[in-house]
Amino acid sequence: MSERTPSARELARRIGISHTAIQKAERAGRIVREPDGTWDVAKARRHLTETALPGRSPLAPPAEASPFARLKVALLALNVESRRLALDREKGRLMDLAVVDARVDEIAGAMRDTLLNWPARVSGLIAADIGVDPHLVQTVLQQHIGDLLTEAADRFDPPEDVFASGDAGAVPGS
Repeated sequence: MSERTPSARELARRIGISHTAIQKAERAGRIVREPDGTWDVAKARRHLTETALPGRSPLAPPAEASPFARLKVALLALNVESRRLALDREKGRLMDLAVVDARVDEIAGAMRDTLLNWPARVSGLIAADIGVDPHLVQTVLQQHIGDLLTEAADRFDPPEDVFASGDAGAVPGS
């Protein structure tokens, strides 16, 4: 049977912390009395040790030894990363994925239109240089540019499962 005491002051003395620390831990729900109103000293010590903040409690184990301390460190790391991302967004180093997609579509469309209009602009010049029918040159150029655009579309269209997760977020920008 483990050691028990009815007094919070006696519990504090046996554990080696202040009576006020016991009261605060009880109010916070870090330790609880037994059903009969007494304190189980070993159980209270274990609960206080498991939930102690490193650097703030004499009962706190080294940071790597306590699950609670590891969670606090992980939470701190997440907060730092969140603030870094917010700062990157404010400074314009991150862009919304929907904005990036729209801009890429706009640029790709402009490039496609430019390529499709190019044969009509240069076929007469090329025909004059090589001495052939301008319509023939334009037809051949249009066929090859159409093939090029089809090949590019096949290469650049992502597989269906790449964006299936629907994970919209921010992507690095310049």
